[in-house]
Amino acid sequence: AILGVSGVLLLLSLVPPLEANDNGNTTFTSLPFKMRLPDSVRPLHYDLLIHPNLTFLTFTGSVQIQLEVRQETKHIFLNSKNLHISRALRLGSRHPHLLQLQESEHFEQIALSSESLTFTRGLHVIQLDFSANLSDTFHGFYKGTYTTRNGEVRALASTQFEPTHARAAFPCFDEPGFKANFSIRVRRESRHISISNMPKLKTVELAGGLLEDHYDVTVKMSTYLVAFIVCDFLSISKRSQHGVEISVYTVPEKISQAEYALNTAVTLLDFYDDYFDIPYPLPKQDLAAIPDFQSGAMENWGLTTYRESGLLFDPERSSTSDKLGITKVIAHELAHQWFGNLVTMQWWNDLWLNEGFAKFMEFVSVNITYPELQVNDYFLEKCFTAMGVDSLSSSHPISTPVENPAQIREMFDDVSYQKGACVLNMLRDFLTPEAFKMGIIRYLKNHSYQNTVNADLWYSLTNVSSDGFCSDSKSSASASKWYMDDDLNVKAIMDTWTLQEGFPIISVEVKGREVYLKQERYLKGADPAKNSSFLWQVPLTYITSSSSSVQRFLLKNRKDVLYLPAEVEWIKFNVDMRGYYIVHYETGGWDALIRQLQQNHTVLSGNDRASLIHNIFQLVSIGKVPLDKALSLSLYLRYETEIMPVTQGFGELVPLYKLMEKRDMATLEHQLKSYLMNLFQRLINAQRWSDEGSVSERILRNYLLLFACVRRYGPCVQTAQELFQKWKESDGKMRLPADVRLVVYTEGARTEEGWDFLLEKYRQTLYPSEKSQIKAALSYSPLADKLKWFRGLEGDILKTHELPSLVISVSKNPQAYKLAWDFLRTNWQKLVQKFDLGSSSISRMVVGVTNQYSTREKLVEVQSFFSSLEQGMGAGLRSVQQAVENIEENIRWMDKNVPLLTHWLNSHSI
Repeated sequence: AILGVSGVLLLLSLVPPLEANDNGNTTFTSLPFKMRLPDSVRPLHYDLLIHPNLTFLTFTGSVQIQLEVRQETKHIFLNSKNLHISRALRLGSRHPHLLQLQESEHFEQIALSSESLTFTRGLHVIQLDFSANLSDTFHGFYKGTYTTRNGEVRALASTQFEPTHARAAFPCFDEPGFKANFSIRVRRESRHISISNMPKLKTVELAGGLLEDHYDVTVKMSTYLVAFIVCDFLSISKRSQHGVEISVYTVPEKISQAEYALNTAVTLLDFYDDYFDIPYPLPKQDLAAIPDFQSGAMENWGLTTYRESGLLFDPERSSTSDKLGITKVIAHELAHQWFGNLVTMQWWNDLWLNEGFAKFMEFVSVNITYPELQVNDYFLEKCFTAMGVDSLSSSHPISTPVENPAQIREMFDDVSYQKGACVLNMLRDFLTPEAFKMGIIRYLKNHSYQNTVNADLWYSLTNVSSDGFCSDSKSSASASKWYMDDDLNVKAIMDTWTLQEGFPIISVEVKGREVYLKQERYLKGADPAKNSSFLWQVPLTYITSSSSSVQRFLLKNRKDVLYLPAEVEWIKFNVDMRGYYIVHYETGGWDALIRQLQQNHTVLSGNDRASLIHNIFQLVSIGKVPLDKALSLSLYLRYETEIMPVTQGFGELVPLYKLMEKRDMATLEHQLKSYLMNLFQRLINAQRWSDEGSVSERILRNYLLLFACVRRYGPCVQTAQELFQKWKESDGKMRLPADVRLVVYTEGARTEEGWDFLLEKYRQTLYPSEKSQIKAALSYSPLADKLKWFRGLEGDILKTHELPSLVISVSKNPQAYKLAWDFLRTNWQKLVQKFDLGSSSISRMVVGVTNQYSTREKLVEVQSFFSSLEQGMGAGLRSVQQAVENIEENIRWMDKNVPLLTHWLNSHSI
């Protein structure tokens, strides 16, 4: 149902190439185009008319832009991409003036001028008429489809402009710093509706049965937040306590799955309204579930858009993790209505001011509004994920220079989102939650409807501290140790976390009552000389065997010493892993902590235990700790029950046998799998095949039972097979407990008959959560031949936007992983055209498909493929550097540690 590349070429033939304007030839060469638009001309207001044709999959439009010219010029530069501009005018008081147009495809810009005209300082209005094809990608103004229960394919058109695709829908000043107001009109047929950022003022009937919807003027905002959709969706609505009309839009047959999102959006928008002490400035907030959608969601002001799986929830079929995920993604997009929309970064180098904050606020808001979801159990994982990327030479500072669109798209990564959130969490703990909240409210109020840089945030937070809040807190236990001197310089501290890449490893050596501290950069497999210049200001926290009261110390130098009131058996730094650093305990420090875990692990919190597991295995990677010590720590896990330490234990040990699955190492592979199975067997046996328990218990149940069945643990396999047989005999009508569905489907997908039955259910189901579970189960199947079904980018079974996650899943399948790498290479050009060079979809595939390779042959294969590409097709992508570094690290790890691992497993049986 989705047009492939050949379809794009066919459609492109329908639109004529850019021709001469009415008043002269179009030229392409003479002007000094630059990547950034000049600041001397600024837009104030756009009057935009858009008319999509969903039969011919084209659109036409006209835009009038009111400009403020600050410096006299002969040329107006603005962005335009793949648009046929038929006419350009300067509108004057007497008569319109035709303008010549020059275009630079490379810079995605046009320049408007006239030999007889100079744009003097002051206000001017230009008009551009344009046409184009609806995009066959997932960005710009693009077409989508969905299939009804009766098999009818219906079309819609929707937008995705972030970061640089508004220019593909209408000519504009497509940089975040050029904020303006927008008056939008959308033409449509009567069988469709339209929605946009603002409420509809009226609908006007036109000749030929067309309708034109007129929308209220927007607040001042950046182009990437403009949105309009033409579709036949239905909606349900509710008014928030603050009087905002909130609606959820879906395809008609899925409207019954919209209620949870609606209630959640009401709760969260009211929460943010109160928390930020700034009223949400629009009269309405729509949430639309788009059938074809590349990213997770998008924060368009007043019209947030989502994947169907990110918004639609069915209490009977959706799992607990679906509910948690949907709640978090709504929390993220609604946080953006303040962080990102109301206050926007000046340029994409500071994208983290949007994304890091929204990711951070997901956890703050959901923890307060939905405490039963236990969202804080999952924050650590974000920091561990960020560290995985940030420990490589290919990492980048949170705030880093970018210029072209591919570089900008690459900023939407784990560093901007996850590291950004973790660094903010550390800062909040450092300043105290109350002072931090006051500072971000001040930041939002001082910069509303404006653009900011890093320093604006630090100034707002420093101000709050110096205004007396922090100094008042000096007496409180929670803040007592931070403020060793009076001038707290938040900028000086935070510049060390945002303007340099990586993170520190803090080495700790206890000698009596003295604790010797040393910091250096944690970096895998590189020349140590590359680390020498890095220095952070690190807000250290610690507890000891004698006191669970959190102590604090700001480490500003490469080395320092702190003094304990008395000698202790052990010391644990980075309490609850609230800081973005890892800790190495020298001379017996690790041994003391391992002894404590084995004697009584509950003395330490679940997060502390998870961070110890994470830290010690990271230290093995850089040779600071021998592997047998890390494995000795893991032995305590047989008594562990909490989700974070259990999943972190899996997270460190499972990747080791995944490397072995792709090499001829069957004996060691099975030994390690048996060790893991024995480690968690007690916990696995305690699981019930039901939906009972807390959210974290239910998510852990799915995790454990899936592991047990994939490992062919008899009791698990038997129950899963029985449940699948009953479900199949009922033709899929029997209700399976939502939290064990994936386990049952995965077991069913092991046989040809079961696999075919699941594929048919995948085709039929209208429930996104069920679709994603079946898709995962099919991808785990050992029937490698069956998995060739995903090979085409077009097809009526799988939506193209689902491909990246499916390809990554298949790459983890020991029987089918070669299919994924072959698919990526064979279809690389098409994938880049569809998903965009530098996008997170492409980056995730590059890293995800290759990160379990650990042989020199595979390294050469990956390097030679990507180095054979042209620069514009991905040769220079950061994700390619990451992929290569990951494989090199895997090779080093296996060379060094396989003998140790073999020996340790031979001498330890549980």
